[in-house]
Amino acid sequence: MAHRIDTKKIVCLGGGVGTSVLLSGLKKYSPHLSVITSMADDGGSSGRLRKAYNIMPPGDIVSCIASLIPETQKDLKSLLVYRFPGHNMTNKAIDGHKLGNLIMLAEIQRTGNFYQAIEATKKLFSVTGDFYPATDERVHLSAITTDGRRIHSETTLDLARYAQPHGLKKIYIRPARPKVNPKVVQALEDADVIISGPGDLYTNQLPVLIVPQIKEALLSSRAKKIFVLNIANKPLVSKGFALSDFVQAIKDHIGAFPFDTIVANSNYSIPIPRKFDYTYIEIDTLAHDPEVRISKTDLVAKDFPLYHDAAKLAEAIVKTV
Repeated sequence: MAHRIDTKKIVCLGGGVGTSVLLSGLKKYSPHLSVITSMADDGGSSGRLRKAYNIMPPGDIVSCIASLIPETQKDLKSLLVYRFPGHNMTNKAIDGHKLGNLIMLAEIQRTGNFYQAIEATKKLFSVTGDFYPATDERVHLSAITTDGRRIHSETTLDLARYAQPHGLKKIYIRPARPKVNPKVVQALEDADVIISGPGDLYTNQLPVLIVPQIKEALLSSRAKKIFVLNIANKPLVSKGFALSDFVQAIKDHIGAFPFDTIVANSNYSIPIPRKFDYTYIEIDTLAHDPEVRISKTDLVAKDFPLYHDAAKLAEAIVKTV
């Protein structure tokens, strides 16, 4: 089956755990993988380095690089994503930092360039693939809640640090038209397959999709375009969302649902531990958009049912291409 996509250029949009899982599975099928990640991250290790050293947040790119490290070098992957214990949030402390983020910081300072730092880190860990920041400048993420309040910062949105009714109406970025490297647009124009998700809708996916130049390239692309629905809803942020709510949210932000295929999990048999307060996402009917194909199959990770199983997800993607 690998011959079906091993010559196709695949571009993944997003970042975070979901994109890393996707890449981990796809690397078995294709050597032509590219990733475009948001530069809105302002929390955790990545956010601390962003503030302290005035750099682009490296965390999502580091995680994606780690996911493409060959399976024969699992120790290197573990090393790159190793996080020092502790939660000391002072910028000078090493507690809580991910080693890969510190390596990227060192490469940025050594080379003087974010893109050169990415290439150096790839070479160091024997990784092929292209990794692009969605914007050539740091962006700030804000949102309007369903009751009209404005809240600010990616961390606030991600951790749902806002009061009732705990609903987001729309997100936006500042600057509204950030600089975008021409290589990002070119990657989208050259792509045979473009995939968004899985990942947090409001902090991983939409912050990439709403960048004007990326939105325009995505809407005009003739590539196969796939949206991967999350396994479960995040408490407060997307609580109670069904598939149609995800589709509508994308339409509300970029004016259309540009994906021709939706890949969704159909296995709800594995109990989600109550402590997470997550619920499986319902796959309802998209009667208003019959041209969109919905591919439903078992995608859940048995050992941690909030996430996709990398192998199952990659196989499902291959079958739709």
